[in-house]
Amino acid sequence: MNLQQIRAFIALAEELHFTRAAERLEISQPQFSQLIRRLEERLEVTLVERTTRKVVLTAAGQAALPHARRVLQEMRLIRRSAQGLQGDIQGTVRLGYAGASSRPWLPSIARKTREYAPGVDLQLHSMIYGAQGPGRIVSGDLDITFSRRPLHHRGLVERVFEYEQILVGMPSDHRLAGSGAVDLADLRDDSWVMFPGASGSNVRDMGLRLAAEAGFVPKIVQEAPDSYTILGLVAAGVGVTLTVSSVRHVSTPGLTFAPINGDPLFMAATVVWSAHANRATLAVVDAIGQVSPSPHRPRGRVLE
Repeated sequence: MNLQQIRAFIALAEELHFTRAAERLEISQPQFSQLIRRLEERLEVTLVERTTRKVVLTAAGQAALPHARRVLQEMRLIRRSAQGLQGDIQGTVRLGYAGASSRPWLPSIARKTREYAPGVDLQLHSMIYGAQGPGRIVSGDLDITFSRRPLHHRGLVERVFEYEQILVGMPSDHRLAGSGAVDLADLRDDSWVMFPGASGSNVRDMGLRLAAEAGFVPKIVQEAPDSYTILGLVAAGVGVTLTVSSVRHVSTPGLTFAPINGDPLFMAATVVWSAHANRATLAVVDAIGQVSPSPHRPRGRVLE
């Protein structure tokens, strides 16, 4: 076995999705699948069960995962120690991300961090919802996180990373598809697909807020834990949803997006870190800033 196979296994265990795990390692899905297959052949066990609907770790995979993480951590320590003489910024930085919106930026951020601060060990931590990130910085679980405004925690610093336009997601055969901008009030009788109510999702809160402003409460018929699943359900005709422009890269047949009628609506996606962050964390913040400088505030309404 080799480190690339171990990295692939860890990524798959955290993402539980072959395509997203392959994107995280910046390789094609066939290459990724081959890495997992070769690792399983080497170990002579099945690490993951694959079906058309989901990926789950087997008992052998669950048993192997903590040891795989330990191997990778030891290799990071070896690399960091060997590079210690090449730069004076050293340390481990844990970056939290969630959902489809921040994931495409991760490869560029990892490359820029290696270039800008080679002594920093950048660890990527997948979360279910970005709203959890600031609290995990306060508790010491993360050093930096992607999130969205508003920020409710004291002692943290934020920078706008991207302004995401709020869009209606609907099936391509919906009665309003192709008609241009959509009045939210015209969706009052539709079924809706949204994030779970107990998740603390900023996107769900935004949807409920805008629907209330339009004079109705959405009829939520299905809840799902991530944008990929929500958009898949919308494409299947289960209902409509409100989402953000940064998920447009999710290619799902049968799905279409439309802006909301009136002034464009936006959410502010942010990068958050502690006001008392160490040099390694600030080096990663600088690297993120080089990948995506602070954007100009767009014309329209920014929900905060």
